[in-house]
Amino acid sequence: MVLLSLQGLPAAQIAALLECHPATVRRWIGRFNTEGMAGLADRPRPGRPRLGGTRLASRIAALLGRPGPWALPRIWRYLGRPEVSMRTLYRRVALVAIWRRPKLTARGDPCHDHVVAGIVARLIELPRRAVVFAEDETHLNLLPHVRASWTPRGTRPLVPTPGKNRQVTVLGAIEVTTGRWVYRLGRRRAADFIALLNMLTEAFPLAPAIVVICDNDSIHHARAVARYLDKHPRMELLYGARYSPHDNPVERVWAGLKNYVANTAVTWPGRLRQIHSFFHNRSPDQMLDTAAPWTSPWLPPGYEQNFWNAV
Repeated sequence: MVLLSLQGLPAAQIAALLECHPATVRRWIGRFNTEGMAGLADRPRPGRPRLGGTRLASRIAALLGRPGPWALPRIWRYLGRPEVSMRTLYRRVALVAIWRRPKLTARGDPCHDHVVAGIVARLIELPRRAVVFAEDETHLNLLPHVRASWTPRGTRPLVPTPGKNRQVTVLGAIEVTTGRWVYRLGRRRAADFIALLNMLTEAFPLAPAIVVICDNDSIHHARAVARYLDKHPRMELLYGARYSPHDNPVERVWAGLKNYVANTAVTWPGRLRQIHSFFHNRSPDQMLDTAAPWTSPWLPPGYEQNFWNAV
């Protein structure tokens, strides 16, 4: 319409050529003359009002800001049962939220920075050729660990459960510069922790000091452990901040172990073989990459470049 008008054609002739009313031609040419190219854009139209009202999305966002298991039926009830279908409600919810599983997080220690600073200061003071281990424990059950995985469409994997569940505690420690891994299977008790300390002592008979950084579990503060430390002056325990599991590099080793045994139904000897296989088939470099101790706040800056122990 605009181009034909610029060629000098009248509105009636343009309307005949384009099969529309002359008033329509005059309206669009008038918009172009007044506003230029911007006047040719579509203007807002009233249309049908949105189902649930214009504030439904903001109400949903405010509701999801509160803790709770927010499934669609519950959202619908808390919104006052708006007159919308579940499909429409799903589209409104998808505008402001996604379906995601919550993540558990430790509450943290108010003295976290002070405790970490004390560990860093102690590691800086250690004599040459001293070894530093990060230590932790985890529990594995005969009941399979279940993890999401890709499966053929139309099927759902079934993992049989055992008739009776059993549990084993895995105690492990990783040397933070070489990746050497020492572990044992037992129970969550001070005697097994002392046995692990004995294994560390025997693994490094010439080290002037063996420092083990661990959490504040009760077995680490047991009287039997204190008596053992009195008899072995080379061994020293450093305790990390409370409720701060992400500081410990061994937690990432446990994550890899549990993913390794996930979705498998085996006998109890088979479960124990899986644990041993996971550790025996990994080199110190692979264990070091898995644990990534240089990401822990326990170590001083540049400590991962200390190759004295490797030499």
